[in-house]
Amino acid sequence: MYPLIHNLYKSLTYNYILNLTNQNITKMATTIKNKTLSGVGNLIKLLPTGTVFTFQFLNPVLTNNGHCTTINKYLTSILIALCGLSCIFSSFTDSYEDEEGSTRYIIATPKGIWPSPEKSSSVDVSKYKLRVGDFVHAAFAAVVFAVVALLDDNTVQCLYPEFETNEKMLMMVVPPFIGTVSGSVFMMFPNTRHGIGYPPSPTSQSQGDK
Repeated sequence: MYPLIHNLYKSLTYNYILNLTNQNITKMATTIKNKTLSGVGNLIKLLPTGTVFTFQFLNPVLTNNGHCTTINKYLTSILIALCGLSCIFSSFTDSYEDEEGSTRYIIATPKGIWPSPEKSSSVDVSKYKLRVGDFVHAAFAAVVFAVVALLDDNTVQCLYPEFETNEKMLMMVVPPFIGTVSGSVFMMFPNTRHGIGYPPSPTSQSQGDK
């Protein structure tokens, strides 16, 4: 009788520990996944919305959901390059409100803005001039987009499938690292522009609500 009870106790204990271990593994996997998605989500906030949307919309199509032919690889590479250039270009754009309350998007230049405002406009073009911080933000935007695009599941499976085993580890490490660096960058070079693809200035929003 005693051996039977002992074996039953061992079996119940083993099943309990196994079940508890599986629950902990599931919770850990969920936590890691949530942290990974959160890290990527925070990086995406640093990029122009339209560019990110375009990439996320076209990437599954051009990569054939990761099952690439040679033409798919070329098209995916072109998409990544164009979206990267778009992120860089957007860093040199800004916006202002004209006398009619309309939002005007412009490109920052060393002397002011392009296209130039009308002569009757009261816009102070000097505050929109090209700055060193614009080049820093442009370079940083390119790096952030490269991280988001090159670590995307479809991109990895399409361009370098042999790298897929290391993807999860990099997704856990790289986004938080870039996020930490971004905090330092934006402290040294605050971004006050509201260019193409970025949220409008508070002034634009308040005037638009009226």
